Amino acid sequence: MSIGQVIVWIIVGGFAGTLAGRVVTLKKEGLGRWMNYLVGIIGAFLGGGVFKLFRIDFGLGDLKVTFEDLIAAFLGSLVVILVWRIIAKAQSKKVEKD
Repeated sequence: MSIGQVIVWIIVGGFAGTLAGRVVTLKKEGLGRWMNYLVGIIGAFLGGGVFKLFRIDFGLGDLKVTFEDLIAAFLGSLVVILVWRIIAKAQSKKVEKD
C-alpha cells in the first residue's frame, strides 16, 4: 500500500461516507458531516483492504482515483455503519436489562 493509495482512500472515503450516510438514514445530512467523513475513511480502508485481499479488479482503468476505490469505500462504509448499529443495539439492550 503506497502513500498515494492512502491519500486516495481518505479523499474517496469522505465522498463514500456521505453517500452511505444518506442511503442509510434517507436524510440529506446523513449521519452528520464529521461522522459521515469518519465512517467513510474507515470504510475506505476496510473496503480497499478487502478488495486487495480478494484481488477484486473490475478492470476500469488506471486512474489515480478509480471507480473501484469509490465502490470499495462505499461498501466498506456500509459495513462500518452496520457494525456500528449492531453494537449500539446490543449496548442499548444491555442498559435496558440493568
